[in-house]
Amino acid sequence: MLDHIPATSSSPRLQRSVGVARVALGVNGAGQTRLRDLAQQGCAKAMLPRTHSIDPEVVFLNTAGGITGGDRLSYGLDLAPGARATAATQTAERAYRAAEGAGEIRVDLSVGAGGRLDWLPQETILFDGSATRRETRIALAGDASLLWVETLVFGRAAMGEALAEVALRDDRKVRRDGRLVLWEPFALGPDALDHPVCMDGARAISTVVFLAPAAETARDAVRRLAPEGVDWAASAWDGKLVVRAMAADAQPLKQALVPLLELLRDGRAMPRVWQV
Repeated sequence: MLDHIPATSSSPRLQRSVGVARVALGVNGAGQTRLRDLAQQGCAKAMLPRTHSIDPEVVFLNTAGGITGGDRLSYGLDLAPGARATAATQTAERAYRAAEGAGEIRVDLSVGAGGRLDWLPQETILFDGSATRRETRIALAGDASLLWVETLVFGRAAMGEALAEVALRDDRKVRRDGRLVLWEPFALGPDALDHPVCMDGARAISTVVFLAPAAETARDAVRRLAPEGVDWAASAWDGKLVVRAMAADAQPLKQALVPLLELLRDGRAMPRVWQV
């Protein structure tokens, strides 16, 4: 678990948001993925909207409207063997200025044998003075598949926002049959935003990860999708395809992600919450 940062004795105890949402999906006798369990409390909610897709969609929501120092948010999704689903967040997560401590986000996902999860959260927007710690832990069975996108936005360019002070620690791990196959520890401070070997002035970055049998075969098609105005690179090895992208603003980056993700989703449209 993430370390809790207590308030100092001299500061007033401020009200904080705490939320937990957990969803479990299984397969019925007809081979359809269906809800098995749902639990939610506090500011975290999970919804399963009706869609035209065969596979269900799970949409997580933070009703607090964002996260700040001392807040704790936790999402969990478990797919039984053979289950297939798409999961997303209803809107962008906003990390606001923290008066004390860090806002904490925990994401725990698991996919059983023969299952597939498309984890497509919308962007996380970091505001000036924010302090955020996020852990994402994903457990895959041997032949399970995962498509995952993670996007960070450093202030809203259209509003003229600049980040003079920001702290982010984002730890991402994927295990297959208990073996670590992907680990991305990411730490960000204000000096990195304009450094030529870090963000180099980019204000939005994305990582797309596709873990599946023969995921490498999609590499060349992904490279051909690289749009103007977005720096884009793809690499593939050992059942993994990883795409890195960065842009001067969030909107062109998000627009570029849609055809990429739809390609890796075998032409299936993005969840309705992804309005571009």
